Amino acid sequence: MKKSLIVLGVLFLSSCNDQASLEQLVPIGTQTQRAAPLERNPSLVAKNIILFIGDGMGPNHVSLARLSIGGPSHRLSFENFPITGIVYNHSFDNLYTDSAASATTLATGVSTINGFVSVDSEKKLLPTISELLSTKGYVSGLVSTSSITHATPASFYAHVDSRDKEVEIAEMLVASDVIIALGGGTEYFDLTDLSSELHLVQSEDGLNLEALSSKERVLGLFAEDGLDRRDSPPTQATMTSTAIQFLEQKSLNCPGFFLMSEGSQIDWGGHANNVEYMLSESLDFDASVQAAIEFAKQDKNTLVLVTADHATGGLVLQKPSGSNVVAQWTTTNHDLSPINIYAYGPGSELFSGVMDNTEIFDRMLKALNYQNLDSDNCGH
Repeated sequence: MKKSLIVLGVLFLSSCNDQASLEQLVPIGTQTQRAAPLERNPSLVAKNIILFIGDGMGPNHVSLARLSIGGPSHRLSFENFPITGIVYNHSFDNLYTDSAASATTLATGVSTINGFVSVDSEKKLLPTISELLSTKGYVSGLVSTSSITHATPASFYAHVDSRDKEVEIAEMLVASDVIIALGGGTEYFDLTDLSSELHLVQSEDGLNLEALSSKERVLGLFAEDGLDRRDSPPTQATMTSTAIQFLEQKSLNCPGFFLMSEGSQIDWGGHANNVEYMLSESLDFDASVQAAIEFAKQDKNTLVLVTADHATGGLVLQKPSGSNVVAQWTTTNHDLSPINIYAYGPGSELFSGVMDNTEIFDRMLKALNYQNLDSDNCGH
């Protein structure tokens, strides 16, 4: 009986996957950096939150990025965070989650149906963390290497029953309280009808604080849809640094700021079963986190979180072949593995242990002492 079950299991796996057992050799890197672990911040209350989402970035994606850069002793920027946790991430009615359902959970604390954007399973509007914090005087920003109307960033400001309604989602962004949004997606916006207070930037030259400091709100669109690296758009690291500077300046007379920065195309590399693509996007993501760390180390009031919405590609790391890691893709879809969360700064202790992704939203609000924040008292 046991033997029959094993055979049936193998047949099932092989019949369900059109690209099972695709193997790629990845050289083990030598640029090892053994950075000292970041110290814990004794404060339990944060002023600001910077949330990084590596779309499709499972634990093995992180491990392969680390090994390809510097080998087994290397650490990515966020692997030195003092707090780590494990996150389960199924959607409302399915063990399999897409980015819309997972990002909705991160943004609202409520599990929903795949494809839904910050509405619950009955299509009722769910207030997002950005919207809730706005009532307390916070300012918010978004960065993405996809279109800024894509599922993950959209979940922090839009409310719609299909992630594919990107023109409608774009209208919701224009009408939202988000004061800086950087990514792609020009094809979804009516650029002739933008609010006078919304400053449009379409080249990296405009991404500096001197050019932006007098603007109330900024919309940066650097591609028709997702960012095409062949066109040399701004990197995630550049956009993230700009957003941090802008939000810091605009929150000087406010309680604080919230920023979500997404490495969207780590996921796309996983869907394509393309290790080189996935790793290049992971490097930009790591540099983005490092920029936030440098800010948080000086600021001392900022909680930095690094997590994912799901893992993509069923990536398995096999026994090395010579000086190469054998990376094996087992699917072109999302897989069911848990993802990690890494935390640094005040309130980071809240993110230790095993948790459901619905808990991250509540823990972020707790880290900000949201219940005791005054109502809107922000003067820009």
